[in-house]
Amino acid sequence: MTTTTLAVLVPLLPFLGAAAGLLLGRTAPGFVRPLAVLPTFASLVLAAVVAVRQGGDQAVNAATGLTPTGSVPIELALYVDGFAALVAVLVGVVATCVQIYSTGYLREDPRYPSYAALVSLFTSAMLLVVYSGDLMVLLVGWEIMGICSYFLVGHYWETPEARAASIKAFLVTKLGDVPFLIGLFALATDAGSFRITKVLDTVASGGLDHPTLIALLLLAGVAGKSAQFPLHTWLPDAMAGPTPVSALIHAATMVAAGVYFIARLLPVFEASRAAMIVLAVMAAVTMAGSALAALAQDDIKRVLAYSTIGQLGYMTGALAVADRGAAVFHLLSHGAFKALLFLAAGVIIHAAGTNSLAAMSRMSHLRDRVPDAYWTMTVALLALAAIPPFSGFFSKESVLGAAEHVATGSTEHAPGAAGWLVLLAGLLTALLTAAYAMRLWLLAFRGRGAEAPDHGRQPLTMTVVLWVLAAPSLAVGAFAYRVLPDWFDGDDLTPTLTTSVVGTGVALVGGIVTYAAWRHTTSLAARVPLGAVAAHPEGDAAQVEAEAIASHAPVYGGVAYAPDPADPGRLLLGPLHRHAAVGFHLDAVYRALFVRPVQGGASLVRFLDREVVDTYVRGAGALPRWLGIAVRRAQTGNVQTYVSALLAGTVVLAVAAVLVATGA
Repeated sequence: MTTTTLAVLVPLLPFLGAAAGLLLGRTAPGFVRPLAVLPTFASLVLAAVVAVRQGGDQAVNAATGLTPTGSVPIELALYVDGFAALVAVLVGVVATCVQIYSTGYLREDPRYPSYAALVSLFTSAMLLVVYSGDLMVLLVGWEIMGICSYFLVGHYWETPEARAASIKAFLVTKLGDVPFLIGLFALATDAGSFRITKVLDTVASGGLDHPTLIALLLLAGVAGKSAQFPLHTWLPDAMAGPTPVSALIHAATMVAAGVYFIARLLPVFEASRAAMIVLAVMAAVTMAGSALAALAQDDIKRVLAYSTIGQLGYMTGALAVADRGAAVFHLLSHGAFKALLFLAAGVIIHAAGTNSLAAMSRMSHLRDRVPDAYWTMTVALLALAAIPPFSGFFSKESVLGAAEHVATGSTEHAPGAAGWLVLLAGLLTALLTAAYAMRLWLLAFRGRGAEAPDHGRQPLTMTVVLWVLAAPSLAVGAFAYRVLPDWFDGDDLTPTLTTSVVGTGVALVGGIVTYAAWRHTTSLAARVPLGAVAAHPEGDAAQVEAEAIASHAPVYGGVAYAPDPADPGRLLLGPLHRHAAVGFHLDAVYRALFVRPVQGGASLVRFLDREVVDTYVRGAGALPRWLGIAVRRAQTGNVQTYVSALLAGTVVLAVAAVLVATGA
């Protein structure tokens, strides 16, 4: 079987599994789990075979024409280079692990069949984005992921949080997709084709007429899909969905699509120095802001969500300094340890038996109860903090090294200002990342919160997956930076001495200072009891939120809990904590600038429709109605009345005729 045929089957198999799962979910429930796992696993195997055959050499490039569409044709095209081959393997690994994990995590969920089918469809859409050689076909996978995320984030639709989060995720990403679509059309118009290879050839020959405008339009879509400032606000709220979905979205699909898209079309962005500066500013603000927000979160999944935003900032930072090899390297290593972090968090939540105890301030004695999650999450957090020799160290240092080269003028592929922005923001983020990673580890496994009831051991399918993902989190970076350059255009990914020493140093400082702050606050916390400061069984969410903000207290299940005095994040952030905890009020700003004006406009339109338009419509219908009433009253059913009226009418007509004749 040819490599092209195998590449076609990679996204096709999960799609067929999703279709079969939806059709047989109710009639043959025994086939649901095999249909969820086996097609995804088969797709992983084929993706690995494609990667081995491709081997980082000449890209697999094939296309077939569709129905003629006018001057700019659309083709079913494949383009599998080294980047695409390895990213597809990552997608397959994470998706397979998520499907296996979900068989245990959602074993009693009545909506598991539809969930598993949507995960398979999600996987198929991402693989289509990765392998596609045509921008319109890529857009199909791009948009399918958007609708899948809407349904999966809203899986627990009974809860208002899940419903609101799914709508928010859909609307915010669509806000970016509108300029993204315009940018694609403008790019294809300048290049005369949607084929990625032809677009890149046009860029190389200087054929783009509006490179800055096109790049900025495309960046809007990337910011929405990859949760970059200022369109990142949907991702923390998306934690209302099942934890395995969070692992899939954060590690291998959806948010990775935007980074991969820029990496695939990086020459388009390099054609505009202004776009590269904008990309660098976006990456710098995203990195630093999300790391500060992560240090203030109490919900373990929200910490990881902001962590994902920051790590994606590293990737876009690498792209801002024109090093797509470093960006995709970090994408690959981050996919492994971030999937592990979310799935380990799922084990913690599963052990507690309720999502409400995802609050780290309410956790206690979890190290002995979930040893698999404890050890594997420790590995993943060390990789996240970029401590050598864990995988995150090598990939993060490749980003910082690339930024250093641009900042010092060693390479001129990007503006020097972009290099300094990414380098300084990256070092600050390294400090903050180690701080919130240490804080998460301390509060989750050595916390002093209320002990949750023990729900027994977790299913084997959940714990095995953790150890599978721990292997690449621990070891992949040590040899990947030597092997990957052959797949990534030969770009050097070796860590540089300066950034390695400084980056590791600030990470160690962040971890040590956080541990010292925790020791200090723990000694004080023994005298301060934890408890609810506001409880509203009636469900007055606004009152709970107001009291929680006033007391800096987290809210869980309609109860605002007293802040944990043993939380080192409060000591480290000081007055900044209350602002970081709510994402620096960006949601409030959007609500004031966009949501309320739109709601006000909708209220005005509704008023005009009901009170003005409906008034005229009702008035136009009133006259015929009144005439009908008068005519109806004349219909008495009395024959004598009808005869009398007929005679009277006859007399009137006769008199009228005589008068007319006399007058004549």
